[in-house]
Amino acid sequence: MMGKKVKTTIAALADIHIRVSDKGRWADCFEEIANKADVLLICGDLTDTGDEDEATVLAAELKSCNIPVIGVLGNHDYEKGRHKLIRQILQDSNMVILDGEGIVIDNIGFAGVKGFGGGFDEYMLSMFGEESMKSFVQEAVNESLQLDRALARLEQDNPNILKIALLHYSPIKETVIGEPEQIFPFLGSSRLADPLHRRKVYAAFHGHAHAGQLDGVTSGGVRVFNVALPILRNEDQAKPYYLLDVPHK
Repeated sequence: MMGKKVKTTIAALADIHIRVSDKGRWADCFEEIANKADVLLICGDLTDTGDEDEATVLAAELKSCNIPVIGVLGNHDYEKGRHKLIRQILQDSNMVILDGEGIVIDNIGFAGVKGFGGGFDEYMLSMFGEESMKSFVQEAVNESLQLDRALARLEQDNPNILKIALLHYSPIKETVIGEPEQIFPFLGSSRLADPLHRRKVYAAFHGHAHAGQLDGVTSGGVRVFNVALPILRNEDQAKPYYLLDVPHK
């Protein structure tokens, strides 16, 4: 008789920027991940130029990964306005793309949005001034609200469920440090941290800041991991993914 499962191992990465020329490049890595983890998270910039042919290549590479794969889209996936088609191609290949939704696997609730910019802490942009500035800030507000609603829905059926958040943009400044300070407002927003605190999220993963830091903690104590591929390769050239063991309650 098998014992009760005591943990779920999550593998996470982001900013893989798949190109059409990448056929065969990722299959072995995804197979390795499937042997080490229970769930794979890919946190945005799945494609390099937002082209559906790139998404088709990724879908083929993921056939070697026989564990659940969950992701969110990133800014590169929106480049050509074909993000809906990219999402459909990947979901048809059994990858779950979250955009304000949640899914439960191994009694862990995963919720995800792309997120957006706006800056951090006392330097966060406010909804004031020109309409174009208000629209920029409103996008981050909308993404934050979407994430909050997704996390809330996960709690409805199980108030004590352990929750993981997927983002592309960062919810904290700490994991983008290393990038030029001038572009911090375009790398994430503190507004995205609000639902993490409100819903008592266990951990959050993001990408986008290629020269940032691997890990950090929000002001409310939520662990945040920047799993952008360039950062992971700097940490461990042989293992371009991050593993996190999540204990079961």
